[in-house]
Amino acid sequence: MMTRYPLSMKIAFTLLVIILFIYGLIAAKDFLYPVVIGVLLGYLLYPIACFLEKQGFPRILASLISIIFFISIVGTGLILLYKQTGNLVDDLPVYKVQALKNIDKLETLIEDQFGLRDLRLVDFFRDRIKYFFEVGSETMNKAFTNAAGTVFRLGILPVYIFLFLYYRTKLAYFILQKVPKADRKTAIKVLHDFSKVVSRFMGGISTVVLILAILNTSGLIMIGIKNALVFGIVSAACSYIPYFGTLIGGSIPFVFSLLTSDSPVVAIKVLILYLVIHAFENNILSPNIVGNSLRLNPMVIILGVVGGGMVWGIPGMFAVVPLMAMFNIMSENIERLHAFSFLLGTRGTRRHALTVENIRDFWKRITNNIRKKLKK
Repeated sequence: MMTRYPLSMKIAFTLLVIILFIYGLIAAKDFLYPVVIGVLLGYLLYPIACFLEKQGFPRILASLISIIFFISIVGTGLILLYKQTGNLVDDLPVYKVQALKNIDKLETLIEDQFGLRDLRLVDFFRDRIKYFFEVGSETMNKAFTNAAGTVFRLGILPVYIFLFLYYRTKLAYFILQKVPKADRKTAIKVLHDFSKVVSRFMGGISTVVLILAILNTSGLIMIGIKNALVFGIVSAACSYIPYFGTLIGGSIPFVFSLLTSDSPVVAIKVLILYLVIHAFENNILSPNIVGNSLRLNPMVIILGVVGGGMVWGIPGMFAVVPLMAMFNIMSENIERLHAFSFLLGTRGTRRHALTVENIRDFWKRITNNIRKKLKK
């Protein structure tokens, strides 16, 4: 006879399981997130490895060539970024002087226009700017030290990528052997959808980031921003983080130009540049390159990014969205999880979405109501 537990006990048990699961993710993050990112990057290189295998290359050689190609591109970008960052650190004393001048100009402007002179606020900004630029090189060195630790942990990524590419068939067969025979057809479909959706997303978002790096850098050079390559690459790389990445990436060169440029016009140009590029990305680049491959609604993505950042930091913000997409694929194909698929997906909100069809219907209703009132 099955024991029935009170609802309060079920809720308490569920919360305990969730808390222990999250604690486990945090406690083992140094091991888990390199593995997860390695798998995601494996999906990124999966089409290349498959293409080489179809051309007759052995799997081990196809996997190695794919990884070497990936390391070459990423390594070149990191070397360029490192050299340009060194130039930025050398120029920090000059930027400090200009930033303090800009604060003085702002103080004069506020006093002339509004008759206000709050020295406490001005002194606060001046002290903050002095502190930032005086310890800027030290801060960047610490950032590089921390980044070096992260890179060291991620240095094993090529190994994880290779293992995923080489043993992917074995892993698939293992999963199929653990699944009951009646559900193997569904399992095969889920694995195929994993490969298709995650590979398309990883490849698409990486292509978008590469294009954005070129556009950002070119635009900043035309505006006249020094160290444009650093800001162009960093702001583009932030686009790996959905929604928040664009805001973070665009704010970095904007604030820098606002503090260190001779005129606020330069900062306005930077702001306009990123608004134009952001509109181009949202309306042309991402829809045509990435599309709606994840099939996740914005609310879930935003909450997932925030939660991933709390658990694993920046790697979590990057990895959580593809993981949620994989869980959504499972939910779509497993009947008892359909409710989660409905919650995570985009179904059920189309009539509320800002589409051309809905705008047309809204306009028709407005005009019909006006005509009825005029007839009366």
